[in-house]
Amino acid sequence: MRYRKVPDETVRRLPLYLRGLRFFSEQSPDHVSSKILAEFLGINPWQVRKDLSYFGEMGTPGVGYKVKTLTNQNQRILRLDSVHNAVLVGVGNLGSAVLAYQGFRTYGIEIVVAYDSSPAKIGSKINGVEVKDISEMWQLNELDIDLGIISVPGGAAQSIADELISAGIKGILNLAPDYIRVPKKIKVISIDIAMDFARLPYYIPAS
Repeated sequence: MRYRKVPDETVRRLPLYLRGLRFFSEQSPDHVSSKILAEFLGINPWQVRKDLSYFGEMGTPGVGYKVKTLTNQNQRILRLDSVHNAVLVGVGNLGSAVLAYQGFRTYGIEIVVAYDSSPAKIGSKINGVEVKDISEMWQLNELDIDLGIISVPGGAAQSIADELISAGIKGILNLAPDYIRVPKKIKVISIDIAMDFARLPYYIPAS
């Protein structure tokens, strides 16, 4: 089910709520209040209540949210109640680190294949994922993959995105320092670590 008129910022926070709920689930409480969940995540209780209200009545006043129920609802809303296979293109330093990262599996996302143009990378395996020749990306049409990760040098991201979309990829995580244009039906989330890091000095008092 797709919910209408839900702000992107609310969707961005849903995985945070899922992380918090999983923590409290391990502590074995049946319920958690918006105040406790908000304090754990470092946000305001009203923000938790407002975000979750977009998806219907989920809590009970004075009692809070059922941890197990809200966890299941959150996973269903994010469509994480089933495994999503992903492909990674670009196995340089950043791409290799992405392949080695274990956190994707926590959210039901599995990188099943990677592509690169370097002969030194092709044929190798990183964290059990085989790196194939980028010229063979047309084979993606034969695989059950709906998510793509782009981690290529600047200037190459657009052509890679075009190939991924032609192969049936519906969502792209763009780690390349490029803006990419895609059809409206394709969702792109871009993360530029250097650009985000460049905001940090603004908050540091001048010496």
